[in-house]
Amino acid sequence: MKEESNIKTVAYKILNSLISDSLYTRLKFRKNLHRWPDLKNPRTFNEKLCWLKLHRREPKMSVMVDKAQAKDYVRNILGEEYIIPTFGLWERAEDIDFGLLPDRFVMKGTHDSGRVIVCTDKNQLDFDRARQEMQQSLDRDFYAITREWPYKNVPHRIIAEQFIRQSDGGLTDYKFFCFNGHVDCVMVCIDRHLGKPRFYFFDRNWNFLRLNKRGVAAPEGFTLPRPEGMERMFEIASILSKGQPFVRVDLYNVDGKIYFGELTFYPDGGVDPNILPSTDQRWGDLLDLK
Repeated sequence: MKEESNIKTVAYKILNSLISDSLYTRLKFRKNLHRWPDLKNPRTFNEKLCWLKLHRREPKMSVMVDKAQAKDYVRNILGEEYIIPTFGLWERAEDIDFGLLPDRFVMKGTHDSGRVIVCTDKNQLDFDRARQEMQQSLDRDFYAITREWPYKNVPHRIIAEQFIRQSDGGLTDYKFFCFNGHVDCVMVCIDRHLGKPRFYFFDRNWNFLRLNKRGVAAPEGFTLPRPEGMERMFEIASILSKGQPFVRVDLYNVDGKIYFGELTFYPDGGVDPNILPSTDQRWGDLLDLK
């Protein structure tokens, strides 16, 4: 079975390498959204994100998506107070020295997405297995998988950083949808630590917005607690997004303490089936490609 799996993996890589970025993007769009994108005259948010994937090529974008270099980028703009402390940075998984790390930490690839080790007790961590997972991350070519150009030139490294949590044990993500300095709304991601993430949108005044399928299904009067410092978070998102046609600015708020998370140019790869058609058009109108 393992040999068969390896053959399928090799076959996929060969086939994937033969498909152009343009064809890949169109096929992915068709698969997720069940229609072909109009990339000659893009109008919706998803279509415009796909257009940007294929046509926007600014070296700074690679710095902004690199999970190590992005910290320096944000530090130079906002200062040290919003940066999650880094414990280590390695080019090889075999060089990771767990003895130098604290009891709790987070580890992930600087060039990757989705593969994260959250260690809450180092005594319970299988170091060999952790190194194997991080080696798999190092071997993963996120650009080849997604055709998101900014990742093409990001160095493959492993970063370990401080473990952060709210006093209730959770960690809520606040993802701000920004259009060249204009922050339209924030997507609040709850219960990720339980393995059952839920996503809800709010505007700057904390009015609940039914912009996605889960929002439509929410009961009448639904809301979530507005955290302390939310106005400052909107300001930070605006500052970091200036000069970018679109970027999602991800922040954390740990009992009033704001931390920078990451910058994302193409949420869901520009093929998000969970936003409503009206949302797709609304954000498409806000995204200026000129």
